[in-house]
Amino acid sequence: MSDFRHEYLADMRTQFAKLRGTAERAMAQVGDADFAKMADAENNSIAIIVKHISGNLRSRCTDFLTSDGEKPDRDRDGEFVLHPSDTRARLLKEWTAAWDLLGATAEALTPDDLGRTVYIRAEAHTVAQALHRHLAHLAYHVGQIVLLAKHWVGPSWQTLTIARGQSKAFAQGRHAT
Repeated sequence: MSDFRHEYLADMRTQFAKLRGTAERAMAQVGDADFAKMADAENNSIAIIVKHISGNLRSRCTDFLTSDGEKPDRDRDGEFVLHPSDTRARLLKEWTAAWDLLGATAEALTPDDLGRTVYIRAEAHTVAQALHRHLAHLAYHVGQIVLLAKHWVGPSWQTLTIARGQSKAFAQGRHAT
């Protein structure tokens, strides 16, 4: 009998990788001007979301098991402001480093770690709860990235999943093998 905890960790790693891939495929379709474009003053651009996710993951995943996930050097409010130095290349470099850190953190976890206690903003979580919190937070923001990218790209958008109107054909193709 397999240990559910192994399957859980493997699935969390898979889900994190899927979210990263989805966001990166969406961002690849967006030009530099639209990457930093805001729909209005109350909404975030893709660039700001990238900056925020990068800061969040760096803070949460650095010393994941041994220190509070809200690091004292994190400037969360600053993550929502773009500066001239926040070029697409620089933000994507930070994005890559942050997601790589998440991947390494998730890869290092063992089934016995799942019940351990970690802290985020001094609030106790089991490791499993913290992973779910990461997954929900990332899914929320990846959805925003996809929505903005699709909006800015317009009719030349290349779908990231099953194309509209193609669900039956997709399902039939899966059952044919």
